[in-house]
Amino acid sequence: MNALLHNFFDWQLIGQVLPDLLTYGLRNTLVLAVSSALLGSVIGMVLAIMGLSHRWWLRLPARVYTDLFRGLPAALTILIVGEGVFSAQISWLTSPYPVAVLAMSLMSGAYIGEIFRSGIQSVDKGQGEACRALGLTHGQSLRLVVVPQGVRRVLPAMVNQFIAIIKDSSLVYFLGLVTSQRELFRIGQDDSMTTGNLSPLLATGLCYLLLTVPLTHLVNYIDRRLREGSRPAAAVQEPSLVDPKEALA
Repeated sequence: MNALLHNFFDWQLIGQVLPDLLTYGLRNTLVLAVSSALLGSVIGMVLAIMGLSHRWWLRLPARVYTDLFRGLPAALTILIVGEGVFSAQISWLTSPYPVAVLAMSLMSGAYIGEIFRSGIQSVDKGQGEACRALGLTHGQSLRLVVVPQGVRRVLPAMVNQFIAIIKDSSLVYFLGLVTSQRELFRIGQDDSMTTGNLSPLLATGLCYLLLTVPLTHLVNYIDRRLREGSRPAAAVQEPSLVDPKEALA
């Protein structure tokens, strides 16, 4: 029992690895996740617009892309994209860090595209018809009215996807990050292998929880506010009492 506790709760080792985790490990993880989420959102919006198009030659590539990147394991996608970019010897993509962002963005774009598409489709068709009656073009009605409403409705799903990106960032260690580029998982793994103890990995798990648990509660908060905001006014008002004499009159 003591050996088990020592293997997971060596406070001296946890104290040694925490400064690295909280300084550049946490920073690198957030930079990877935020950069991938932003670029993935751009890719996802393009895929959603293409997927909702009336033209088949726009819908087909979007469908193939989405099925491809959603069907492959995350680790395999990161390895294929990373090794492919390195073998192409592109001058501005020689560092593993931007390659990792590119791989995660391509992967998250497929998921975010489906989220955006479902949000846009949930907007009542009458909104688009009203825009066209006011003289707006199809593109203007999408950009000014339909897409903003659709994005607002999928905010909880977007935060959930951001949590998934944070966790998937642990897989970029396959690309061979240098010391200054190590994210949370790589730091914990290196220290655990060096010391032969699992306490650094336990500290790494706690850092991930510091990021993901508040975001999970944020999802619940946004979802609750959206549901309360979309509730019809009549449903939230107290029912008025009807005079029986007036009802019989």
